[in-house]
Amino acid sequence: LRSVRQVQATDRAFAAMLEDNSVVAWGNAACGGDCSAVEDQLMGVKQVQATSSAFAAILEDGSVVTWGGPRSGGDSSAVRDQLRSVRQV
Repeated sequence: LRSVRQVQATDRAFAAMLEDNSVVAWGNAACGGDCSAVEDQLMGVKQVQATSSAFAAILEDGSVVTWGGPRSGGDSSAVRDQLRSVRQV
């Protein structure tokens, strides 16, 4: 990987935010190592945070994209409408 700005880790996966504000993830898919389901949403990322098995990315527009283990925060669909104008996770 080149042009990495930030790296976060769950118990078994990593997510790297690149200089173009995109995200690359790798490792155990159940722990957030596979972001392909949300890959098209991971542009304009400002910040990435991790739990034990999930990641959350704050986008430039203040929305939040999550992936990884649903019980660890990887599924935010139930609160998606409330995740607007987010500044920090």
